[in-house]
Amino acid sequence: MMRPSVSNCPVPIDQQPLNEYEELKTSWLFCDCILNWRDYIMKMLWIWGLSWLVAGPVAAASFPPHKQLVHFILSGAAGASLGVVLVLVRLFLGWNYVRDRLYSPTVFYEESGWYDGQTWTKPEEVIMRDRLIVTYEIKPILQRLQFTFAGLAGMFVIGTIVWQLS
Repeated sequence: MMRPSVSNCPVPIDQQPLNEYEELKTSWLFCDCILNWRDYIMKMLWIWGLSWLVAGPVAAASFPPHKQLVHFILSGAAGASLGVVLVLVRLFLGWNYVRDRLYSPTVFYEESGWYDGQTWTKPEEVIMRDRLIVTYEIKPILQRLQFTFAGLAGMFVIGTIVWQLS
């Protein structure tokens, strides 16, 4: 749902940072970031599980499961994790873009195409509103994504140690 535009704001409604935030918050995949932790982890596990459809056969071709089960599982899990990493990078970049647009005191926008870009300076009350949204809504999402990246990195380290020991 688009919010009414700020009075005397020349930025087209679909390019206003607040509307970009609202749209991102309700769009497919990006809305998963605002779920509770349990549901968020379940979504990431679904993505990881679906990534096994590609990673599993590749791992099996390299490490036959009946001969090298540990290496098959570790390489398949690492390969499937790449799908999660790609999704996380996309989520992080999208949320980071909207954060930057909301936090900035100016908004760059295009009136009718790439050749006629303009910059609008936000009024003080809009700057304050947008920065509150960044602080209380978007920063926790970015922290969750960073925490997820750290968790994946930890899993890769553990997998590497197990690989070396087997």
